[in-house]
Amino acid sequence: MFKRVGLFLLTNIAVMVVIGIVVRVLGADKFLSANGIDLPTLFLFSAIVGFSGSIISLLMSKQMAKMSVGAVVITNPSNQDEFWLVDTVARLSHKAGIKMPEVAIFEDMSPNAFATGAFKNDALVAVSRGLLGSMNQKEVEAVLGHEIGHVANGDMVTLTLLQGVVNTFVVFFARIIGYVVDRVILKNRNEGVGIGYMIASVAAEIVLGVLASMVVMAFSRYREYRADEAGANLSSTQNMIAALEALRRSNDEPHLPEAIKAFGINGKGFAALFSTHPSLEDRIEKLKNHHKG
Repeated sequence: MFKRVGLFLLTNIAVMVVIGIVVRVLGADKFLSANGIDLPTLFLFSAIVGFSGSIISLLMSKQMAKMSVGAVVITNPSNQDEFWLVDTVARLSHKAGIKMPEVAIFEDMSPNAFATGAFKNDALVAVSRGLLGSMNQKEVEAVLGHEIGHVANGDMVTLTLLQGVVNTFVVFFARIIGYVVDRVILKNRNEGVGIGYMIASVAAEIVLGVLASMVVMAFSRYREYRADEAGANLSSTQNMIAALEALRRSNDEPHLPEAIKAFGINGKGFAALFSTHPSLEDRIEKLKNHHKG
């Protein structure tokens, strides 16, 4: 995790250095300074605001996930299904080279599963009662491999850090736009910012936030393909395709809360650009084509 955090911080700094150079070459730094905008301070503020919520959510993700879906961790398996589930997760996580995650079941009749956690060696894998009831063991094994693939790939951390980066730039540029509207367009010469700054920065934050979410969702869809590959490698391609086919046949809508929807095996959005998951048809086709060669 810490290597990833360092990489994203360096990326953030590098981008800001480039922006600073461009601003200076264009002479915009003098204009911004003359209008009371301290770029380094603004960026530091933006980074704190942008990353703090994402990092806190990541650190609390396991507990939040358990509470939001009512997941019950299996500490002492009480029946054959629970014994099989725990044993399968232990075997697949060992194969993936990570410590065994906590294993939980949540009461939802739609077929779904998710993985979450701030650290790959301290994660949670949970499956719905509906998934266990609608799939055979080979298909469930592939789904578990998919979720363990998310953990082994560090997808929860990467998605959180990416969200932090885009949040930082949304906050940063929204305030720049607010200052420009307030000082240049509305010509506010009073000390401090006016109503124009507040309205423009909020509006810009909404518009930029929508654009930023498209970037985050694009990565979310990409990592679903990688997790499908992990499920195929840890179980088998045939099992992974069969599990996706079972999801496609299901008429039940996924019910995961927004906070963990991106980490489920099955997810949808109101439009392709804002969906956390590619279509099941695309995922099945990609697996077939990849393993055909």
